[in-house]
Amino acid sequence: MSDNKYIIEIATSDFTTTEYAVEGGADRIELCANLSEGGTTPSFGTIKQCREAFAISLYPIIRPRGGDFLYSKEEYEIMMKDVKLCKQLGCDGIVIGLLNIDGTIDKVRTSALIEAAYPMGVTFHRAFDRCKEPFEAMEQLIEIGCERILTSGQQLTVTDGINLIAELNKVADERIIIMPGSGVRKENIKALADKTGCLEFHSSLREKVKSKMEFIHPSFKDSADSYMNNSININEVKLLRQALLF
Repeated sequence: MSDNKYIIEIATSDFTTTEYAVEGGADRIELCANLSEGGTTPSFGTIKQCREAFAISLYPIIRPRGGDFLYSKEEYEIMMKDVKLCKQLGCDGIVIGLLNIDGTIDKVRTSALIEAAYPMGVTFHRAFDRCKEPFEAMEQLIEIGCERILTSGQQLTVTDGINLIAELNKVADERIIIMPGSGVRKENIKALADKTGCLEFHSSLREKVKSKMEFIHPSFKDSADSYMNNSININEVKLLRQALLF
């Protein structure tokens, strides 16, 4: 079986991890800051630098803070400004997710962001996994023009949510792309593809590497985070794709 039909999206946290993901053969980048919080909007400078350096499909996340997906008027206005900046910078798409207080999709504001983003593509992220009624939410996202949904099947990881992912993909019937994410690894990606029928997969493959700093301040010698940087193993990206072949 050829792997050409599959698309691998890698979530990155800065310029360097994006560079590694591209070198590893990713098809698309979800560009984030603060992946430890689930991802927040990267800086203007980061988006611009990545856009200028890489020809790959680039989708910055538009999320003004960590936490829930219930946003104030001011937070929504920030999101709208960031969407317009991404369009000006020539991004291929954006990643968003807004909910109402009752666990339904915030259709009005999501629709407005999609309209502002056009002709960029729009992925609705794992805010979907916090929705009350996933099938109803999917129909609404189809209606307002989202091109894909990133989901772990409303569970913490894709392996636990695989049955719902498969059902969503079946009901979607190619009207919207269902993209499994959260815990996608080379050890399970082929089984996910076989069971769900999905063709796009999302992974962060996050790891930490030791800083190249030679001077370690004595007050911080026991603070591991002070001297560790985010990284992505280039070979792990390659292995993710190769795992789909067998």
